[in-house]
Amino acid sequence: MGVPAVLMLPLVLLGISGLLFIYQEVSNLWSKSAVQNKVVVITDAISGLGKECARVFHTSGARLVLCGKNWERLQSLHDALISVADPSKTFTPKLVLLDLSDISCVQDVAKEVLDCYGCVDILINNASMKVKGPAHKISLELDKKIMDANYFGPITLTKALLPNMISRRTGQIVLVNNIQGKLGIPFRTAFFFRRLTYGVHPVDVAEEVMRTVRRKKQEVFLANPIPKAAVYLRTFFPEVFFAVVACGVKEKLNVPEEG
Repeated sequence: MGVPAVLMLPLVLLGISGLLFIYQEVSNLWSKSAVQNKVVVITDAISGLGKECARVFHTSGARLVLCGKNWERLQSLHDALISVADPSKTFTPKLVLLDLSDISCVQDVAKEVLDCYGCVDILINNASMKVKGPAHKISLELDKKIMDANYFGPITLTKALLPNMISRRTGQIVLVNNIQGKLGIPFRTAFFFRRLTYGVHPVDVAEEVMRTVRRKKQEVFLANPIPKAAVYLRTFFPEVFFAVVACGVKEKLNVPEEG
């Protein structure tokens, strides 16, 4: 006698769930093996995402170079990483003080890393400076500092390490950006990132960074439904997008409708 049809659906769902679990576990193991013994530089390693990337790559056996502006926070991250990892399967992270808005020190940091390890396999450009405010209230000096931290600093570091990657014919550069790289948001004129329920958790982003490195993807768009819908709305229905944004601005500023 055959299995009743009413029991088939749960069995099928159970089988699919099992296959997905196996695939995920194999994928995670593959990701970890892809970065084992690799020299990985993470800028702004003391940020939320930086810490999670450090955790993921450290437990996967990478040789980490953790960069940040605060030595005490770097040391705390270092202690947290080595306290939970298996010392026989991991390497002690190297700590480097780095403020990307100070362009003059970036070349020296790159030289220090190359002198230590001889190469860099993966550079994760994660550092950025965030400011909240309307455009006319943000000084030009602050705009320049933001551009140094968010553009010229990372570019200087990348260019300093790139010749080594080219000469070895191997290497990966990961640029982490928030969704404002694809659309503008009022009062976020200088790349301000607000921690919203709409945002993706740093743990999930760090895991995606690992998968991106393994699969060597060119671009990954990681966002929850509402921000993702906003990007598509901006692309295909810009008039609607700007109308919605304008309504939000008027409500925030309490500006009355004309007429």
